[in-house]
Amino acid sequence: MSNVSQTLIPVQQVESVLNPIVEANGMPNACYTSQEYFAFERDQVIGKTWACIGFASDLLKNGYVKPVSFMNLPLLMMRNRQGEVQVFHNVCSHRGMQLVHEAGEVQGMIRCPYHSWTYDLDGNLKGTPHIGGTGQHKDERFKCEKHGLKALRSEVWMDMVFVNLSGDAASFEEHIAPLVERWQPFWGDEGLSLLRRVNMGGHLEIEVQSNWKLTVENYCEAYHLPWVHPALNTYSKLEDHYNIMFEERFAGQGSYKYNLSDTAGTHLPKFPSWPADKLRHAEYVALFPNVLLGIQADHAFAMMIDPIHAEKTVENLRLYYIGDESLKDEYAGCRTATLESWRVVFGEDIGAVEGMQKGRHSPGFGGGVFSPEMDLPTHYFQKWLATQTKAALEG
Repeated sequence: MSNVSQTLIPVQQVESVLNPIVEANGMPNACYTSQEYFAFERDQVIGKTWACIGFASDLLKNGYVKPVSFMNLPLLMMRNRQGEVQVFHNVCSHRGMQLVHEAGEVQGMIRCPYHSWTYDLDGNLKGTPHIGGTGQHKDERFKCEKHGLKALRSEVWMDMVFVNLSGDAASFEEHIAPLVERWQPFWGDEGLSLLRRVNMGGHLEIEVQSNWKLTVENYCEAYHLPWVHPALNTYSKLEDHYNIMFEERFAGQGSYKYNLSDTAGTHLPKFPSWPADKLRHAEYVALFPNVLLGIQADHAFAMMIDPIHAEKTVENLRLYYIGDESLKDEYAGCRTATLESWRVVFGEDIGAVEGMQKGRHSPGFGGGVFSPEMDLPTHYFQKWLATQTKAALEG
């Protein structure tokens, strides 16, 4: 049974989201403003599926670690000596001390700053100084092999590090397979192996004073383009978009006439298998709960939506270019122009999502309604959320 009061989140209002779109209302305001619901959502909604917590390329070399806080949960991404990426709870098994506070290379062992217990980069407990008394660093009554770091189920895909907090979701391969199949005609059999990340012209971080869900809902629809994104609407117009919804966890939009290369003067290497008659096609898909993905013929991007608390979110964008050729200095200007174009687009969204967040505090707003055509992907996301929330409230 959920610990969230049904007075705070009425099941009847959640159920109304599941109505046909012309009869549906949006999720209750408290789902966007309440810290109590935020905690419930982490454990009962987001935690039940695969969520992104960071990027594998931030682990710069073997033996590198990076602490992350995901919805107030201290986690630790680690690349072990063999290059394998794993995720652990960032707490010592002894007294719960946070182990790692800063990203960096570990020369020897990970050492707890409290009692100096040490762990290797596979999470095994290796050292327990004075555990059996002064000078006694081992004790037959205590089995180190039972008290290593607690690992989370994790996977890496398209550079993103995903975790399943509950440990019982379907396999990640099954989770992502429908999108891989959808995009295979665009990026071909080589697919992800062609993507390259660069430090310059490759990443962007934006802080917004809004609930994380509003950034996803905004991304799902193209309805706002003419008014919020006037520049984007010149090379990827509202009328050139189509809705995308499939497998109950993917929603967004596509464009038939994406044309940044001519508009910004960028001429980057393209996916070799991208169909010649679809060079101006692009697709922008939200992978529920917290990943926004985009592919174009000459680059791809992934954005991790990081929920900080109920009314604060950080958007972490990473751009990926195609093949080693794209990394050459001759394309530096094109990479910078591509990044700047997305900086403008996502920057323009800040006012929209923050304005909606303020509106969620109004007693005059009861969740909102939907355009029966333009809001289909946004409603699709809210239906996913409502389904998970209802099951947890009634469970």
